[in-house]
Amino acid sequence: MRIGELAQVCGISRDTLRFYEERGLIRARRLANGYRDYPDETAQLVMFIRTAQRLGFSLNEIGSNVEQLWQSAEPDRAVEELLRDKLALVEQRLEELQLLRATLMQRLTLACPLRSAHVEPQAPSSR
Repeated sequence: MRIGELAQVCGISRDTLRFYEERGLIRARRLANGYRDYPDETAQLVMFIRTAQRLGFSLNEIGSNVEQLWQSAEPDRAVEELLRDKLALVEQRLEELQLLRATLMQRLTLACPLRSAHVEPQAPSSR
């Protein structure tokens, strides 16, 4: 499948496909005329990559797991494990953001919001 056809099937740009190829996420063989030729299953792989991105996975995370998942004897189980790990990270980040939100709201009640809430103001030194 040529790059234009793959781009159309997947609903993405040729530049995105080239970028994925540069990152090692997909592979094409080169025809005698220099054109890229992708195996038909590349469309499914590209859709997997796009879905993983929408679920919050970075291209680095996808790249480090895609081949393992693609060749796994139990890909559904492997994907489920990755999703559980990502969910745990999201929940941890949510907790951190809630703490940050509470801290910011508390700071808004201070006369000087950037002063540390735990440090008492010091009297000027008499030198």
